[in-house]
Amino acid sequence: MTVMNTTSLAGVRVRFCPSPTGTPHVGLIRTALFNWAFARHHGGELVFRIEDTDASRDSEESYAAIIDALNWLGIDWDEGPEVGGDHGPYRQSQRSEIYADVARRLLEAGELYESFSTTEEVDERRKAAGQDTKLGYDNFDRDTTGEQKAAFRAQGREPVLRLRMPDEDITFNDHIRGEVTFKAGSVPDPVLVRANGAPLYTLTNPVDDALMRITHILRGEDLLPSTPRQIALFHALKRIGVAESIPDYAHLPLVRGDGNRKLSKRDPESNLFTYRDRGFLPEGMLNYLALLGWAIADDRDIFSMSEMVQAFDISKVSSNPARFDLKKAEAINATHLRALAQDDFVERTLPYLATAGLVAEKPTDEQRALFTATAPLIQERLVVLSDAVGMVRFLFESEEDFAPEPDSAAKALGEDAKPVLDAAIAALEPLANWTTPAIEEALKGALIDGLGLKPRKAFAPVRVSVTGRTVSPPLYESMELLGKQRTLTRMRQARNT
Repeated sequence: MTVMNTTSLAGVRVRFCPSPTGTPHVGLIRTALFNWAFARHHGGELVFRIEDTDASRDSEESYAAIIDALNWLGIDWDEGPEVGGDHGPYRQSQRSEIYADVARRLLEAGELYESFSTTEEVDERRKAAGQDTKLGYDNFDRDTTGEQKAAFRAQGREPVLRLRMPDEDITFNDHIRGEVTFKAGSVPDPVLVRANGAPLYTLTNPVDDALMRITHILRGEDLLPSTPRQIALFHALKRIGVAESIPDYAHLPLVRGDGNRKLSKRDPESNLFTYRDRGFLPEGMLNYLALLGWAIADDRDIFSMSEMVQAFDISKVSSNPARFDLKKAEAINATHLRALAQDDFVERTLPYLATAGLVAEKPTDEQRALFTATAPLIQERLVVLSDAVGMVRFLFESEEDFAPEPDSAAKALGEDAKPVLDAAIAALEPLANWTTPAIEEALKGALIDGLGLKPRKAFAPVRVSVTGRTVSPPLYESMELLGKQRTLTRMRQARNT
């Protein structure tokens, strides 16, 4: 059984179909991004559906988090929850009647069969044949007679429904991995419906793809082993008039973390919202996720989503695993952050200051003006938006709350700092014009020329006494923004500590 890629790219329909379990992780969102980019590149449609048939694991909280993640990143969809469409419902928990009807039709057509074997019976048969029990089901029930079925039911046993796999190789052309073949007999007949009538993923996923007219399936490499089962079921669905064609497949490379381990949804560094909370920009996160298996050019890492859509070619996605590199993600985010217009930067950063308690949830005009004046001093220095909190805390804290960071104080405010601060205070007190140039001239004259100090020794005590940190916005500008009285008060406090 060979499947050729015959789907026209003129009518592309792809899907993103997560299960609402846990918090959205970067691998999941990378899959959403590639499907979105593929659909947008070809002028096609992205169908978003929720695979929520596992009541023991699925949650509304997780469902809401997936919606939140997609909205934050700007990954929109053409059909699905909150949008609607012609192929709904888009939550599997609301499609049970559809699955029951399709399963009935498949059973009546002989595509499915009733299987009464228990796991223990299958293992016993494998052992008796000298085979490894890990081989799984042995297709024993394919030819169970009506009398045998009646006898099993008389014992109180109910069957599962299995798909009859073809007795020939299954070969398909993966858009990323090339030709892939699964040998005949290598895939046991899978269960599609439990004994209690509940449909399994092996049924619901392909049925939804068929009914929603999905043309291309872009999904993780870890799902590759299930592809022959899906292809066999698609052929069965075609024969009963449910499917029109067999979708094309592209299996995306796995995303790995440190040590080349698979980055699972339980791994803290895979949690998408960790990066949002730190202040990654949507543009920066999407740009980096796009690089997990794809590149716009060999010598280019920074691009917009419109540029990605224009250039995206699924055949250019690598088949090799992609490693999530936090340092590179941060570097890419910092580049996008520096490119923001100042007003945009201010609006995006203020919520992080509010969360830290530095400004009101709705900043006052005075708070907004102060941060707007500070923004040009720090924007080039930030990696993520939350970095601004530490950079500008000294401006928004009261004198009662302000205190230099212990590590910074230990480095810069020892006994040898006192004569430096004395000289700085003496030079600054007479200043009538509290401006950056005047502050710079006074400090350099007192500390470089007057005390003969090198800049590092001269200005470290002043910086830490005023801003509380060894790393801060430019010193003279910071002092101008802080104001003369607050600056001198802090320097005296540091001198007398």
